[in-house]
Amino acid sequence: MHLTSAVTFVSDLDRSVAFYCDLFGLTCAILDESAALLVGPENCELYLRGKHAQPSRVLGSVGIQYLMWSAESAEEFQRCEEALRRESIHVRRERLDDFEILEGRDPDNLPIMIVFPGPDESERHAIMPRIYSW
Repeated sequence: MHLTSAVTFVSDLDRSVAFYCDLFGLTCAILDESAALLVGPENCELYLRGKHAQPSRVLGSVGIQYLMWSAESAEEFQRCEEALRRESIHVRRERLDDFEILEGRDPDNLPIMIVFPGPDESERHAIMPRIYSW
């Protein structure tokens, strides 16, 4: 079993399509006036739905907090860091056990987390300390 799709509401659809395509190397397969479907390798899908800006849910409340993405290579991880730094001043990179984690923000200030190597290549031995700070 693996996660195949995620849905994110965004305030500016065109800006978010450009951001996520650049960050994750996705391709925009479908785009209409209020939604887009971005696709990547192994049938990864990210749906973006344009909505007017609304108050966001408080971080730490019940529900999904982050989706974590894993880079396929060190070069892809570095490319993602560069893409995040172009968009956000809130980018943090740290090493935990034998993997690295990159945290930044999307154009709507939503958290983005990327790891390298992924859990299929690097076994996790502890809960990430970041989980406890929410």
